[in-house]
Amino acid sequence: MFKKFAEIYDYREMIRNLVKKELRGRYKSSVLGFLWTFINPLCQIIIYTIVFSTIMRTGIEQFYLYLTVGMIPWMFFSSSIQGGSMCIVSQQDLVKKIYFPREVLPIAYVTSCFVNMLFCFVIVFLVLGVSGKGVNPRALLFLPLVMIVEYVLALGFAMIVSACTVYLRDLEHIVGVILQAWIYLTPIMYSIDIIPDTIMPIFRLNPMTSVIEAYHTILYYKEIPQMSTLIEALIVGIVSLVIGGIVFVRLQKGFVEEL
Repeated sequence: MFKKFAEIYDYREMIRNLVKKELRGRYKSSVLGFLWTFINPLCQIIIYTIVFSTIMRTGIEQFYLYLTVGMIPWMFFSSSIQGGSMCIVSQQDLVKKIYFPREVLPIAYVTSCFVNMLFCFVIVFLVLGVSGKGVNPRALLFLPLVMIVEYVLALGFAMIVSACTVYLRDLEHIVGVILQAWIYLTPIMYSIDIIPDTIMPIFRLNPMTSVIEAYHTILYYKEIPQMSTLIEALIVGIVSLVIGGIVFVRLQKGFVEEL
């Protein structure tokens, strides 16, 4: 395992270049270019705010803020898995021609999504400022930890779906459908407190539940997250990455033949 980590580290320059290429090419040739980084999440937040604060009211105070805090991290996780599912297939010419650790591709893609999320957090802090809620500096110290945990979680899932999509191309569309349902099983547009105790264990199986809870605790409630929540999220993230790594290593042997 340490040998694999060392090998991937040796290709850090390749990862850096792929991340830059992905970020530059994301909105290439579009009129608004980089501004779409902010326009896309803002449009989704506005639509969900209108629906869940005027039509299907949740009763959450300053719902737009609650939604923004959860939606930006969700969009990172969702895009990492959705786009990550095709990161091997889309680079098939590279995979066929030269040798490099194939893990580089999902790592680079998820990292580009992570950088994009960091840019989008400008929206979160602007909304926090406009709302008058502000931030708790002590609680804010835990934000990088939660971000790292989510990155590890997203990378684990991205490695699984990217490897499996090489063998089953329909998985790209299946993942899209799953993510459409997944967002409603995650406490982004509602509080976890409204979930009945009888089905709470099912919601706790969702690895993003504890992650989004941590974001809400730090940025919306301005409190230091419970260590149990952080440890739960960290364990799930590490487990997902380990499983993702094992699946990826076993499936990558047939990438060239399948591509």
